[in-house]
Amino acid sequence: MKNQMEMTTGSIAPKLLLFAVPLACTGILQQLFNAADVMVVGRFVGSEAMAAVGSNGAFIGLLVNLFIGVSLGANVVIARATGRKDEETIKAGVHNAILIAIIGGFLLLAIGELLARPLLGILGVPSNIFPLALLYLRIYFIGMPVILLYNFESAIFRSQGNTKTPLIVLILSGCTNVVLNLVFVVGFGRSVDGVAIATVTSNVMSSTILFWILKKTEGPTQIDWQAFHFDEPILKEIFRIGLPAGLQSCVFSISNLIIQSAINSLGATVMAASSAAFNLEIIAYYVINAFGQGCTTFTSQNYGARQPERCVKVARWSMILAWIAAGLCTLVLCGLSSLLLSLFTTDPQVIHYGVIRLWYIAGFECINAILEVISGCMRGYGYSFVPAIITLVSICGVRVTWTYTIFQIHHSFAILMLSYPVSWGVTAIALILAYFYFKKHILPKEWAR
Repeated sequence: MKNQMEMTTGSIAPKLLLFAVPLACTGILQQLFNAADVMVVGRFVGSEAMAAVGSNGAFIGLLVNLFIGVSLGANVVIARATGRKDEETIKAGVHNAILIAIIGGFLLLAIGELLARPLLGILGVPSNIFPLALLYLRIYFIGMPVILLYNFESAIFRSQGNTKTPLIVLILSGCTNVVLNLVFVVGFGRSVDGVAIATVTSNVMSSTILFWILKKTEGPTQIDWQAFHFDEPILKEIFRIGLPAGLQSCVFSISNLIIQSAINSLGATVMAASSAAFNLEIIAYYVINAFGQGCTTFTSQNYGARQPERCVKVARWSMILAWIAAGLCTLVLCGLSSLLLSLFTTDPQVIHYGVIRLWYIAGFECINAILEVISGCMRGYGYSFVPAIITLVSICGVRVTWTYTIFQIHHSFAILMLSYPVSWGVTAIALILAYFYFKKHILPKEWAR
């Protein structure tokens, strides 16, 4: 595969940067292209349409993140096989990953269409926004098979150290998305349905291009039509590692669904502000998450190559680089908060509440970096269950408790947003303790096998 990176030899920090920067750019651009949906409807349709698109984020994330977590399992399995140069396992991992993506995509399509209306009702989406939110959501879910396919294909490329190809493909499809947004909304006078159709079309484009590249690639990652069959041991390993990671991501989405419901109770202005701020703060998340995923892939390959000392160095450098990146993101997003939010809206009230969200969330990304790197490290070793459980108890537990107790007493947006850094702090302490226990008592037994 072109752009394949040798992760088991050489300096770690420069290679981590070469791996993480394109991956971070991919996540950021993906979110910017998603933000284009919000920006276009906000500028050319109105704040109600903007709130309708934004109110769907938590529900979409809940279902999609489960399978994106499973794609991390595929990444680990293929990367580990690459480290020990096991071409048969690499090939089986690639084809099983694509099968999971396609079948999972159609499953999510069905679930999304069935649950869209009742869940938006449970979330308390205001009646004036409800029809637009439902329309956007239903069109979006039609694209689930290609959305998941792109993410699993990207995981295959990442397992080989190639984060550049998915980035280039995303740039092409993302630019197409922006152009189609303007064509449908400005040119044809469509509303949220226009940006939803543009999103689905661009994902068809990106997943098709990556599939074609994998088909033409020589080596064990090449797609072979006759190799598409389920391999039970490979499937079990992908789900053993990936499913807890997916559940860990779902925990964030579940807690965000509850918080979104609380945000909805504060009115359309706060909903629009939260949606705009989210599209900015998520940039910091993708930057930090890139180093977490880098830690996972580098650890997986070096674990497969039986290099324990190098695995420890990978964790150390991942944390250092993630902290530096988190600090830079905090400076930019908090320092330029009002200016950045004005790209989405000219409403001063929306900007005011958006600034509050950015300061409470983007301002504490250094704590989130601990969560991403430690979870990524343990997934790389094949132990993703423990960080998933810790996240479930700490993140979800703190945020749900906070929403139904403290927020009910002090019914303000700022108090609600404070639940994010508090839950991160509790989770970070628990993960640090779990990691050092794992490193001292469990990992030596693994290396002794």
